[in-house]
Amino acid sequence: MTTLKPAVFLDRDGTLNIDRSYITAPEHLQLLPGVAAALKQLQGAGFACVVVTNQSAVGRGMMSDADLERVHEELNRQLALDGVALDAIYACTFAPTSNDPLAVEHPERKPAPGLLLRAAAELNLDLAQSWMIGDTLRDILAGQNAGCRGCILVRTGQAVDEREFHRAMPFVMLDDLQAAAHFILKEPRTK
Repeated sequence: MTTLKPAVFLDRDGTLNIDRSYITAPEHLQLLPGVAAALKQLQGAGFACVVVTNQSAVGRGMMSDADLERVHEELNRQLALDGVALDAIYACTFAPTSNDPLAVEHPERKPAPGLLLRAAAELNLDLAQSWMIGDTLRDILAGQNAGCRGCILVRTGQAVDEREFHRAMPFVMLDDLQAAAHFILKEPRTK
């Protein structure tokens, strides 16, 4: 019998790196301060760290799948400089047609839970013991829709209209990934 591992699912832009709208080239990727240290702490406590990211620039024709792979190689390179390796990166490249950022148009595009569900199945992750961290309500909803234990909205990315919070309550709102890691590590394990 395989033992399931808890995970921290992480949005990419605005959570791990500076959100520059569409990052279409490796040289545009810049990690936010403290990201590597936070990931190191989470992994040291036994959490898998898995990026789940909407990357519609591919679906919009602004970049290719190969370009996206190069951006993720750069993300991994920058993290490796601080001794961190992500457990996996999952990306949905579908381009939405709705103006509602919380509309579900594709099973893997957040706020749908597909990326988290696929990661859990492929990496033997325990969703009920896992957390989702992101900078948008669609990240929070993806975590909730996947059955994560908790979801944390960080203030390092896109501004969130607080009038929309009711669409994703309850969740925790913190300053950055370091604060989120600290919060998670203080929470008692339920199993």
